[in-house]
Amino acid sequence: MAYCTQQDMVDRFGNNDLVELTDRTQLGEIDVAVLNAAIADATGDIDMYLSIRYTLPLAVVPAVLTRLCCDIALFYLHGSTVTDAVSDRHGAAIDLLQSIAKGTTDLAVGEASGDGAEVAYSPGAKVFDESGNWP
Repeated sequence: MAYCTQQDMVDRFGNNDLVELTDRTQLGEIDVAVLNAAIADATGDIDMYLSIRYTLPLAVVPAVLTRLCCDIALFYLHGSTVTDAVSDRHGAAIDLLQSIAKGTTDLAVGEASGDGAEVAYSPGAKVFDESGNWP
């Protein structure tokens, strides 16, 4: 499941820029196959990091993943002509994904599937009284 769509890319970067980056046959329009390949590559990168802590596919895709997918896909579309700004966005996206994989940043999408310890609480009978003694 891709984390962004063609429309997400157009909304963020504009139709003209995407035509320039994808239109290898000079038809004056977005080459959907080229764009979808970049989106698939970006999605694969994201899945690689998320799979460390989360069960995939995610039930709900947080907006931050859409942004990261767009930024990474744009990086791939630029190829050897990548600008500093695009490279910086890609680097920031990878940094955030690494932070998510390490558990220092959470997606807040439910339970992670990692090996971390679980804590469960259920109210019930007191084990100790107020002074710390067994009842």
